[in-house]
Amino acid sequence: MTKSSDAVSPSRPPADRRDVRRRLGNRGEEAAARYLAGRGFRILERGYRARCGEIDLIAREGEDLVFVEVKTRHSLRCGDPLEAVTETKRRRILRAASLYLQSTGSWDSPCRFDLVAVRLGPGGAEEVEHVRAAFQGDS
Repeated sequence: MTKSSDAVSPSRPPADRRDVRRRLGNRGEEAAARYLAGRGFRILERGYRARCGEIDLIAREGEDLVFVEVKTRHSLRCGDPLEAVTETKRRRILRAASLYLQSTGSWDSPCRFDLVAVRLGPGGAEEVEHVRAAFQGDS
């Protein structure tokens, strides 16, 4: 007999697949943070969580506060990572960014929303693509 706590929800992948995705995401976020820091960005937050969503990286580039969504893929079977940010995801990021600005008193900072795609190749090679101002705060 299976306990109800042992049952897998049909809407969620099994724990081992979630762990693989989490490790993949963490690796991509680390690669993105290294890439951005190497180009003069100061990483302020990693994995900022608010009740309405998460922001992978929050950084400062000059005067700009930059909210960064990182998408990582080890194959293109599920599509290119640059195509993976849906309108729903954008709205969640915007709401979380608003809460971050409110909690830090940073309303006057110029902001933008960037996307970093990390593609993992054979032998662990990382290809990083950075799209500045990938979407607008009023979208």
